[in-house]
Amino acid sequence: MPAPGLPGLYGTERTGSIIMERTKEKGISGRKPDTNVQTEGNPWRIILLFSLPLMAGNIFQQMYTVVDTAVVGKVLGVEALAALGAVDWLNWLTLGVTQGFAQGFSILMAQRFGAGEKEKLRRTITNSIFLAMLCALCLTVLSEAAAGWAISLLKTPVEIRPVSMAYLRILFGGLPIVMAYNLAAAVLRALGNGRQPLIAMVIASLTNIILDFLFVMEFQWGVQGAAAATLIAQCLSAVYCIWHIRRIRELRLKKEDWKPEGALCVMLMKLGLPMAFQNTVISVGGMIVQMIVNGFGVIFIAGMTATNKLYGILEVAATSYGYAMVTYSGQNLGAGKLRRVSEGVRAGLAIAMATSVLIAAVMLGFGRWILAWFMPEDAGAGVQALEIAYRYLAIMSLCLPVLYVLHITRSCIQGLGNTLLPMASGVAEFIMRTGTALLLPVVFGENGIMYAEVLAWLGADFILVPSYLYIMRRLKKGT
Repeated sequence: MPAPGLPGLYGTERTGSIIMERTKEKGISGRKPDTNVQTEGNPWRIILLFSLPLMAGNIFQQMYTVVDTAVVGKVLGVEALAALGAVDWLNWLTLGVTQGFAQGFSILMAQRFGAGEKEKLRRTITNSIFLAMLCALCLTVLSEAAAGWAISLLKTPVEIRPVSMAYLRILFGGLPIVMAYNLAAAVLRALGNGRQPLIAMVIASLTNIILDFLFVMEFQWGVQGAAAATLIAQCLSAVYCIWHIRRIRELRLKKEDWKPEGALCVMLMKLGLPMAFQNTVISVGGMIVQMIVNGFGVIFIAGMTATNKLYGILEVAATSYGYAMVTYSGQNLGAGKLRRVSEGVRAGLAIAMATSVLIAAVMLGFGRWILAWFMPEDAGAGVQALEIAYRYLAIMSLCLPVLYVLHITRSCIQGLGNTLLPMASGVAEFIMRTGTALLLPVVFGENGIMYAEVLAWLGADFILVPSYLYIMRRLKKGT
């Protein structure tokens, strides 16, 4: 059921006037700079300024992903690079589930904060912690148990399976650490704080880069060293975020806040589970694509892997704008300011379109040079993999506006408390991604698989844009 006094998942079960009455009451007082109220001021400025530190943090996060891949490719060769790429979607599956739960839980936090309900905010955070740790432990056990079976199912080439398995074992074992960071960062973002997650990510990025060179190049631990470096870096970023949360006065938890509440847990799971399921569906579609990619051989896998590692850079601003829209729409919904939600979406879309065109231009101009960082100094396999990588990068870069519309609309819908329609968009992504991956290679060969991702974005947009318009129309009718 929806939060008392807040719009439900399918419309307005309580009117905006009731919300406005509640926000006239005394809310969270004495807010420090560690929180950011987004219910006043210019939406363009708020969204952009909130996104910038998130974007910087994501850039640092992508930096250590890129360094991981570059060190593995340059030092260990094309086969090691392919071993990472062959199981990339398995890793993304577990990461997507943890992020889905954390972001889903943070929606209610943002709404509580926007409505000034500090006691309910604290209880929401503690119950989110209970659920997050339970989910992380279950996911760890399932992932470790299914790793070998999944690698076989993906038709990973036999010569790189041992390396892929060693890499996954370490990453799966560290899933509680990944969940701790994602939840802690989500709490800070729900309160409008993008600065501390940025600092945490800078710490993690620098740590990971240093450890990559130490573990892989100096100690020669192979891909296991790259995986260990990533987890240690994530652990440091989680510790930093948790430490900072404990310093926020409104979040000083009391003994009574740690009482599990069945109804609240159900409410949180209604928000988190659809988002985790959405990411799961997307990942399963990605794994089907990866299974087909794996059938084209080690060099093709290496080329696709190099571009997929740049995917995060293509998406870095879109993800940041998405986090901003979840917080912005959630807080303004809590304050009953629906007109500001519409203004924010228009501002977000305009900013996103300009950003996507700029990133596409950079990638088309300098992409080949960037991709060369991942390739070994090999006139044979390295050159072939580079050509495959750039071809794929050009296709995705030209279609970036489609991806940015997806992030803005989906995140706004989630911030409004509806995680079911975004989940439906994930199903649309799955259908488009797997359908094109299975059909296009039959007609166009290996080039056909390169269009699966952009067509998946388009399928999601066909669901999300009408869904946003429908939800806003329903909300406004209730005011």
